[in-house]
Amino acid sequence: MQTEFPPTRPASTLFRTTPFWQIAVLAALSLWLYARTIIHLVGQWWHDPNFSHGFFVPVFAAFVIWQERERLARLKPQPSWSGLLLLAVALCVLIVGQMGAELFLARFSLLLLLTAMIVLFWGWRLFQAMLFPLAFLLLMIPIPSIVFNQITFPLQILASKVAASVLPILNVPILREGNVINLPVMALEVAEACSGIRSLMSLVTLAIIYGYLMEKRVALRWVLVLSAIPISVAANSVRIIGTGLLVQYWDPDKAQGFFHTFSGWLIFVVSLLMLYLLHALLRTIWRDREANSQ
Repeated sequence: MQTEFPPTRPASTLFRTTPFWQIAVLAALSLWLYARTIIHLVGQWWHDPNFSHGFFVPVFAAFVIWQERERLARLKPQPSWSGLLLLAVALCVLIVGQMGAELFLARFSLLLLLTAMIVLFWGWRLFQAMLFPLAFLLLMIPIPSIVFNQITFPLQILASKVAASVLPILNVPILREGNVINLPVMALEVAEACSGIRSLMSLVTLAIIYGYLMEKRVALRWVLVLSAIPISVAANSVRIIGTGLLVQYWDPDKAQGFFHTFSGWLIFVVSLLMLYLLHALLRTIWRDREANSQ
């Protein structure tokens, strides 16, 4: 009679020679240097609805690393002194960001510092293995105001044009002037908050998370992420059209306050549903194509 033993897991080589005390010292110094930057970043997540998704980004990145922990632990550490160069670059970027009051640079230097520590203590192979969660952390950093404005204004104009094209079909006479839609009852301004940038950034973030959790094929993951852009734009246009109909046929006061806020949440839920339905359709098409190729 033979006894079968369960296969042994490969021994972890990543943390066997890790100098934890050196990492602890650098982590403490880094926390001291970046304390104000981190506090201000979290404060913006809390107070700015455009970037409230930032809370989920580091949590999901940590989850991905935890999911890959066994594979990462089997990698042989290959510390590289080039990490010191990256560390110097990170500190220089932090100094420039703080001296120039450029929040994006100061926050981006935090990711450079994290990359530098990974390369310094474990090497480039581990950095490559952790590239996805590290790159995902970029989404937690609010984009610079100059770039943000360059994105929001075209979105405002696009949403205004779509609404101005559809509302007359629904027997709502309008006159569009830029991002202002003049209705018979009142003027409807597509402001920055109604540009859809908030739902766009949140939906792209959730599309990445959804693709990682629910889809193994990289090509379909990219399709889901890219499709979040037109889905968000279309959903926001529907919201503006609905607001116009509400103003014209019901009560202009109902288009503000609670109903306006609730419609934003409702449209975002609809966007998530559209993303799910698109994924289901793509899986069906992919499955049929694989069946026909066999």
